[in-house]
This record gives sequence, structure tokens and C-alpha cells, in this order.
Amino acid sequence: METLNGKNILLVGATGGIGSELAKLLAGSGARLFLTGRNAEKLAVVANDCGVPSERTFIMDISQPFAVNEMKEKYFEQMLSIDILINTAGIGIIKSMETLSEEDFMKSLHYNLYGPFLLIKAFLPTMKEIKKGLIINIPGVLGKVPMAGAAAYSASKYGLVGMMQSIREELKRTDIRITNLFLGGVDSSFWDTIDLKVQREKMIQSLEAAKTIWFLCQQPSSGVVSEIVLQPFNHQAI
Repeated sequence: METLNGKNILLVGATGGIGSELAKLLAGSGARLFLTGRNAEKLAVVANDCGVPSERTFIMDISQPFAVNEMKEKYFEQMLSIDILINTAGIGIIKSMETLSEEDFMKSLHYNLYGPFLLIKAFLPTMKEIKKGLIINIPGVLGKVPMAGAAAYSASKYGLVGMMQSIREELKRTDIRITNLFLGGVDSSFWDTIDLKVQREKMIQSLEAAKTIWFLCQQPSSGVVSEIVLQPFNHQAI
């Protein structure tokens, strides 16, 4: 296992259930964090809990190019390099085709596919300069196995998987590693606005999901975990 002590890590989506738990684990391992999130109050709480100064936080809508570029500038004012980029941001819109609107569909693509694209465009060149780094995204299990009502969500997550696999092919002459985490149901705010009968008490807990990402961050650079699947035992789709 590689040490995280002193590693420069950008954590996007630090205000979510998984992101906030992950921030604590990374900070506890001695990583130097830069945190982003959409909710200013939650971001301030997470940063305070992790001992991250406000200078290394940024309130950001991942789907907005100007926001990502501004965040990049602030990041490199505070951090000399980037070792690990972790994106836990995204939205979940689960609706049947009869109720799914064009706005729903495009919103899913903007947050779950276009946003990650903007992040990669912003930070991959710096990784390529030194030919090393780690990029972790969370397509979720619906980026591998679709379900009814997930047309927009799966479209965005399948697109994310395809994009990252294509980028991986471009990076074969470097030591830049790409990992996709396919999570099944996680008991998080994802389900708060989704009208489905689900047993959240039987889902993966946010802390356990965060521990998986924390584990991935510590893998030796001599190898790469291309993907990992983590699902609730009672709801295996793969």
C-alpha cells in the first residue's frame, strides 16, 4: 500500500455523503486536500472537520466551464501539483420515459458526463507533464447494467465509462492510472428525491463506499485497479 501522507488530492463533491466521509479518511492519512462542493455551508463544515483551510476549498457547479476553470486557477495557487483527482459529484434522475423531460435528460448529461469531461480537460495536462497520477470516477452500477427508469442516468454513466476508457488508451505511455468505481445502492441523499420503494437500511453505507475509494488511493503505482464493483449483498446486478 502506498502512503497518502503529503499527497495532493483534489476531491470534487466533498459535500455529498460519500465525499464528506472520504475527505475525513484522506485527511486522517495525511493527504493535502483541496475540496469542492455545491453547498457552501456543508463545504465549510467538511473543511473544518478535516482541518482544510478555506483557501483550499471552492464552491462549484461542476457543469459550468467557467467555474471549473476558476477552480483550477485557485487550486494551483494553493497546490504545486496534483497526485489524485477524485470525482464523487453527480446527480440521479430516475424517471420513466413517459415522465422524463428533455431538461432532465440534458441535466443528467451535464452533471454526470460533461462535468467530468471539464475536470479532465482542466487537470490531465498537468498529470501528463509528469506522466503520473490517479483519476477516480464513480459511474455506479447503472453505468454497467441499466434498469427501468434509468434512461438518462445510465446514458450519462455509460458515456462516462466510454470516455474514461478512451482516455486510458491515450495514456498508455504514461503512469497515469484511471479507476472506475461501480457502486450499487448507497444509502445517501441520492434517494431523497427519487420516487422508488427501496430498502435503504440494506444498502451500502456512505462510509463503506468512502473506504473503498480510500483503499483505491493507496494502491501501488506498479499496478492499476481498472475497475471495482461494490454492491449490496441483497441487490447484486453483476
